[in-house]
Amino acid sequence: MSYESSPPKVVVPSVHELIKEKITEIPNPYIRTSCFDHEDHHTNQSTADHNIPVIDVQGLLSGESVLADSEFEKLHSACQDWGFFQVVNHGIGSLLIENLKSEMRNLFELPVEERKKICQEPGDQMAEGFGQLFVVSDDQKRDWSDTFYLTALPTKLRKPQLFAGMPVLLRESLETYSSGLKNLTMILLGKMAKALKMDSDEIEELFNDCLQRMGLNYYPPCPKSEQVIGLSPHSDAGSLSIVLQLNETEGLQIRKDGKWVTVKPIPGALIVNIGDMLEILSNGAYPSIEHRVVVNPTMERFSIATFHSTNPDAEIGPAHSLIDPPHKPALFRRETLKKYYQNFFAHKLNGKTTNLDFMRIQNGDPSS
Repeated sequence: MSYESSPPKVVVPSVHELIKEKITEIPNPYIRTSCFDHEDHHTNQSTADHNIPVIDVQGLLSGESVLADSEFEKLHSACQDWGFFQVVNHGIGSLLIENLKSEMRNLFELPVEERKKICQEPGDQMAEGFGQLFVVSDDQKRDWSDTFYLTALPTKLRKPQLFAGMPVLLRESLETYSSGLKNLTMILLGKMAKALKMDSDEIEELFNDCLQRMGLNYYPPCPKSEQVIGLSPHSDAGSLSIVLQLNETEGLQIRKDGKWVTVKPIPGALIVNIGDMLEILSNGAYPSIEHRVVVNPTMERFSIATFHSTNPDAEIGPAHSLIDPPHKPALFRRETLKKYYQNFFAHKLNGKTTNLDFMRIQNGDPSS
């Protein structure tokens, strides 16, 4: 299956290689001062200004009803009010996380000739390997980051040459991590379905063979960090995104009440956010969250973002069990996963609008 994304229009050079040249001025394609207003960049609010939700997965699954109910309510509230939360006691072992931390650097330190073998190429329908997505023209502004993209699940959609080109220990760790995240995703989606009073079988049928994509991210330091951005503001196209931050450098920010809030990861926790697909599936009950990554002037940042979508052959739309015309009309139309992702990857990242507008029913007309 080759429709999950469209071919990269422009192959972007490695920022890592760029900074090795010890540049004194930021190349024009990366200058992004328009991303920030006059008080917005490093004066943003910290997590101390907000009670960012933290969900204990072990408690969520507890046989002790008081504890389980408390975590269940926290999860439902986080999905409604934030579209974002962190999870602890999530079942991903600390040793595995440490292995991923130690091996990520080896991936981005691969010799140039080795990297070239696993880079994105124009015409690559899955847009996998080293590179950036959403660069649709030569004159478009670019993000100050390097990313290695791959499809992890279903295994039949993997590109064997990408796994073969990775450091062995990283490949082995990612195999285990992928499986663990799939299990965690099904737990969280199951509890969300219960909170929404959605048919649990519908969630199982939509996600039992879910599409799982990973972005292994490296954000190099930039001495003029106020001129660049690590990842442009956007909301994710999929259902649930799970981010593992691999060092302590802050950078991820979420849009909350009109302000950018910096996320301070809890050691060992995973960061979870709602994507556009889950906003559509929940018929607007669980809104996706706009987020971005800013760059540190002196310290690098590593993360692994894992995106979970429905089964590749599924149709996207509000859950049938949540729609009851005319009392609860559908706010979004139904579309194939192919067309849904074609629309998403055809545009540059520019806040939370494009894909949801594409799917939204206008004036009660499902065909609009």
